[in-house]
Amino acid sequence: MAVLNMLRRLRQKEATHAGTTAARTGADGEEAAAALLSRMGWTILARNWRSGHLELDIVARERDVLVFVEVKTRAQGGMQAPYEAMTDVKKERLLRGAKAWLAGHDAWGVPCRFDLVCVTTTADGCRTELIRNVIEYTDTGTRHAVGGGNASWQPW
Repeated sequence: MAVLNMLRRLRQKEATHAGTTAARTGADGEEAAAALLSRMGWTILARNWRSGHLELDIVARERDVLVFVEVKTRAQGGMQAPYEAMTDVKKERLLRGAKAWLAGHDAWGVPCRFDLVCVTTTADGCRTELIRNVIEYTDTGTRHAVGGGNASWQPW
């Protein structure tokens, strides 16, 4: 029984360490993404914005366009590239988060889009890549990505 308890404590400690390591990697990736967007002249409006269980990694403005930015961070040589983590389920959550942000900021009339920043961690730091328009309205099976039609000139 003592051995079993010892193994449980060890497994719990390893799981906690893995969780904090993953959280640290994600936070580092978000820092790198925000730095990239700032260098490109974007205005960061919010980071890790939450509404209930929904979260937006970065909400930014590029000129007159509101951009909802998802950040995916992976280790170099890992089993999955960052862009592969942008699943249909994640896209749907991102859409729901964007709807909540737009509603909460009365911003339905603002043109917007969805971008992805892929961050790959290396021994020397982070490598970032911006992929624009990762969610097209055709992805959702509707005429507009966010339910749209709120303004005739919205590109979504």
